Amino acid sequence: MKEYTLQGLKSFGFKRIKTIFAPQLTKIKSFNIISVMYLSKEYKADIFAKHGKGATDTGSSEGQVALFTSRIAHLTGHLKKNKKDFSTQLALQKLVGKRRALLAYLHKKDINRYRAIIKALELRDIIK
Repeated sequence: MKEYTLQGLKSFGFKRIKTIFAPQLTKIKSFNIISVMYLSKEYKADIFAKHGKGATDTGSSEGQVALFTSRIAHLTGHLKKNKKDFSTQLALQKLVGKRRALLAYLHKKDINRYRAIIKALELRDIIK
């Protein structure tokens, strides 16, 4: 379990930590940072290294599809808990459309790369 200091939480963008928590509290255990920073630089680099051409190649279609799939999974989990969050629902629909367009591009340009990314991410074949 990670421990975060008050100064460390301020670096994440939390400005009013001392008013939220007791002033004598110097360490906070099990603060849910993952929900705040679910797409960190390291996580994105890992996705691009696994599905793209390399960790720094952020423009490859396979890497973008994998990143979109990760974000779609996160937003889907959020919407299961918050059913009336319509702005997130709209963002999810736009993200699914972007992923679908990239998959259509891959299908048109190189069918083997398309089939490989579909198999790796366990997605349905949406292009008929």
